[in-house]
Amino acid sequence: MKLTNANADIFVPDNTPLDAALARVTHLGVCAHQDDLEFMAVHGILECFGRCDKWFAGVVATDGAGSSRAGIYAGYSDAGIAALRPGEQRKAAYVGEYAAMLQLGYTSAQIKDSANAAPAADIEAILNATKPQVVYLHNPADKHDTHIATTLRAIAALRRLPKADRPKKVYGCEVWRSLDWLPDADKQIHDVSQFANLQAALNGVFDSQITGGKRYDLAVTGRRLANATFFDSHSSDKATHLQWAMDLTPLVENETLDITDYTLSFVERLATDIKSRLAKLS
Repeated sequence: MKLTNANADIFVPDNTPLDAALARVTHLGVCAHQDDLEFMAVHGILECFGRCDKWFAGVVATDGAGSSRAGIYAGYSDAGIAALRPGEQRKAAYVGEYAAMLQLGYTSAQIKDSANAAPAADIEAILNATKPQVVYLHNPADKHDTHIATTLRAIAALRRLPKADRPKKVYGCEVWRSLDWLPDADKQIHDVSQFANLQAALNGVFDSQITGGKRYDLAVTGRRLANATFFDSHSSDKATHLQWAMDLTPLVENETLDITDYTLSFVERLATDIKSRLAKLS
């Protein structure tokens, strides 16, 4: 398979021929930056880890050039950090035993340009090669513009697939905005209590980000712990680590659904929930 950018990177950790590696994929994550997969789509990574009947593959849309940097990375230029981060993502793919890791190499500006058809075309080509049953995206209520743009390009690609080839489930996951605010009935609950050692290894691979000034490894684990504890006030915890996701499957099944209206419907249900609780107890 050929991707658009000359600097796009395709990596198969176990050296399976590419076509066969992609054909075995059951769970696919499509994200904006190196490390997003491990933070938002760890549910899919854990579902597939150590299995021969389920395989996770990842797609990273951008080159990661605009990230914060400090310490030993303080002197890196955007080009230098963009050269470094794909290697970290490859390490994570090896540690997590991914079926394949595909990095598209676009700049954030290229992903955010709605007139640029290339990113969605690349994602569509990957979807046609993998035909995953489950897809993990950024949620469309995220507060990072590149995350939202990546999700919009992925949804556009998913909607172009034949109906029979579309995934059974599409999740919008939390990174730059927690989904704790979702009403409980709207929360897609991902129990990620397994393989704490693997999760720590995956998070820790991205040293340019962690030493570079952002303790994502601690923050992501803390959010998962907090989700598990604060989910239910009236019973003991049934899981140690939880992640929330938004169900985006209807947007892929029905291409006439407006993405903005669909996203705001979750906010409206939150407002209704708050209003009803206040009215009941006033």
